[in-house]
Amino acid sequence: MKINGNEIRPGNVVQHQGGLWVAVKTNAVKPGKGPAYAQVELKNLETGSKLNERFRASETVERVRLEQKDHTYLYAEGDLLVFMDTESYEQITIPKDLIGERIAFLQDGMAVVVDSHEGRAIGVQMPEQVTLEVVETEPTVKGQTASSSYKPAIADNGVRIMIPPYMSSGEKIIVNTTTLEYVKRAD
Repeated sequence: MKINGNEIRPGNVVQHQGGLWVAVKTNAVKPGKGPAYAQVELKNLETGSKLNERFRASETVERVRLEQKDHTYLYAEGDLLVFMDTESYEQITIPKDLIGERIAFLQDGMAVVVDSHEGRAIGVQMPEQVTLEVVETEPTVKGQTASSSYKPAIADNGVRIMIPPYMSSGEKIIVNTTTLEYVKRAD
């Protein structure tokens, strides 16, 4: 599907320079002289490289539709991750580097959405929040409960997270998987 260059929005996947690119940031620019354009930061879905590109309203780009299917994470096997389609029970393997630093949040049996293009997996959407247990942190200091500062902690998956000063080891917390930040205490 062709769209005008100024209609590109963050999250859109476009065909550009012979590859698939996802729009990370877009900014509409209206200079005092000359036509308006969209300044778009693109990230290559295969290589991970970034590119800043200008698209005029008169230019058209090919917007790519991705197939999205529900999968369940099963296990890691070397540099590959094994997922199972929840409808057909087929297993697929995806390279670890496709997920990046968020791989630490994958848990056995976790429900994810696999984005694919022409039968090839190009991305994995994880739940926005996961529950983790604090395994190591500094001891709680009396009188610091009203302070807005945070202290470092290590979760059971090995990720370092800043948590409120009143929390201690053994507590369950909810963490945002995109920003890698503490959200709230788990019930």
